[in-house]
Amino acid sequence: MSVPSVAAIILTKNEEQDLPACLESLAGAATEVFVVDSGSTDRTLEIAKGHGARVLTHPFLNQAAQFNWALDNIQSGAEWILRIDADERLSEELRRELQTSVPGLRSEVTGLLVPLRILFLGRAIRHGASYPVWLLRIWKRGFGKYQDTWMDEHVALSHGQVLKLRGDLIHEIPKSLSEWTRKHDGYATRECKQILTPPADECLPTGSQARLKRLLKQRLYLRLPAFYRAFFFWFYRYFLRLGFLDGKEGLIYHFLQGFWYRFLVDAKLYEFEKDSSEKPASK
Repeated sequence: MSVPSVAAIILTKNEEQDLPACLESLAGAATEVFVVDSGSTDRTLEIAKGHGARVLTHPFLNQAAQFNWALDNIQSGAEWILRIDADERLSEELRRELQTSVPGLRSEVTGLLVPLRILFLGRAIRHGASYPVWLLRIWKRGFGKYQDTWMDEHVALSHGQVLKLRGDLIHEIPKSLSEWTRKHDGYATRECKQILTPPADECLPTGSQARLKRLLKQRLYLRLPAFYRAFFFWFYRYFLRLGFLDGKEGLIYHFLQGFWYRFLVDAKLYEFEKDSSEKPASK
């Protein structure tokens, strides 16, 4: 059975530490690799070219816009697109599945879901509703684009069936807790923009995990009292969904990601509303 033609796309900026492992994991699974960079000042481009990746550069607005630009501008004849971040890598099982299972798929299958496994401070996070998180990361070229959103971007397929693969997509974080918190400060700002200007078109597949999570966030979580809802969410993840079973690493992860980050989003929303109310009305 022939190996499927897969074009992997990686968005980068200063990813010299994580990019090598990501590129190495794609060997034998991706027939082409494209690195779309937005102004790296470290060795990211040198590493990408050294691994045979084709490099494109484009100014960054947000993940969805950057990836859609990549889809429109890569020169590829691959049948399938694989989206992977620089701090992610294919597990051996997922790499084998791409090599052996994809060539025999029915023609009506246009999307593939993969389970994301988070490694935090070297420990696999297995509880707190953190595994498996099913992501549509592989789809037939021409059948999918990212929704125009500031955060929580997802691929919307024009049509076709979606299947699940078993092998994990591994997301290893953080490089350091200082960098993790700096990055999530930026995420919080983008999420505020997302909350204040929600996407008009909800074209996620009915019944998908991504659609369910977005609906719960919009129709339940965001209707709870600001600030208090961060505590409720952390309590749900850490106690009701057994996040405490993930040890010290899980304590740090679930608190920072489930409480601190969500509280920061609410604080930024409050700051924005306060600044808006204090601005003098234009004459």
